[in-house]
Amino acid sequence: MRKQDMNRDWIATARTLSQALPYFQRFVDATVVIKLGGHAMGSDEAMDEFARDVALMRQVGVNPVIVHGGGPMINKMLGRLNIESKFVNGKRVTDEATMEVVEMVLSGIVNSDIVQAISEQGGRAVGVSGKDSGLIICDQEDPELGLVGRPTEVNPKLLRDLAEKGIIPVIAPLGMGRNGETFNLNGDTAAGAIAAALKADRLLLLTDVAGVKNAQGEVLTELTAAQIREMVADGTISGGMIPKTQTAVDAVEGGVRAAVILDGRAPNACLLELFTEHGAGSIIRKG
Repeated sequence: MRKQDMNRDWIATARTLSQALPYFQRFVDATVVIKLGGHAMGSDEAMDEFARDVALMRQVGVNPVIVHGGGPMINKMLGRLNIESKFVNGKRVTDEATMEVVEMVLSGIVNSDIVQAISEQGGRAVGVSGKDSGLIICDQEDPELGLVGRPTEVNPKLLRDLAEKGIIPVIAPLGMGRNGETFNLNGDTAAGAIAAALKADRLLLLTDVAGVKNAQGEVLTELTAAQIREMVADGTISGGMIPKTQTAVDAVEGGVRAAVILDGRAPNACLLELFTEHGAGSIIRKG
């Protein structure tokens, strides 16, 4: 007979689970849209951790919807195929040759890797793109950028049908034009549009920064859409954080309960945000 003594780590784990109970109850049947990108896609270890967190979320009754990016993988494949990228005002021009690579990488390589990772952690996931079942209908964003789209209509029935069966959708950010064209979409923009159409409880935007910071460099844990606009106007929010915060504002004004910009580099970031008192990033509400 082996004697086993309780230690502090085990007791702390039990206490953490007990403290999470109200949050498990709070998010039963809640829809949570997660934009996956950056560090969380940067290694097999990070992907496995993310997949395990998503599988756990589904296990406790949350309906996660994953929208992923894939820019670095697209760049790598374009280079391998010797397809030169052209840029207008810092944005990639997506011509027909580039679009073929974008679709191959996003719908083929990246999407299937995420689905496999979730499946290996015990979750049930299926890969789709914004073109499937008319999920995302687009208009061209700018003729100079070629096949880059802006979501104008989202039809979320497919996603609701999957959620009813306990299946986690993993969505490649592609859309269909009104004449059948395939459009490349910004992943954050696609995630925000999908979250608004689903009236999601949360939109989680995983980034490689700790959150939205004030002029002193301190992370702000709670903001309103009005405060975001003020911070953009006075230059406190700048650079790449502007489109990310705009996505969050558009989502909450479109019907999402709250959007969170959080640090995807932090271990178990999504679980910390949903199931702990302190959260893991900057939560933005309509306000």
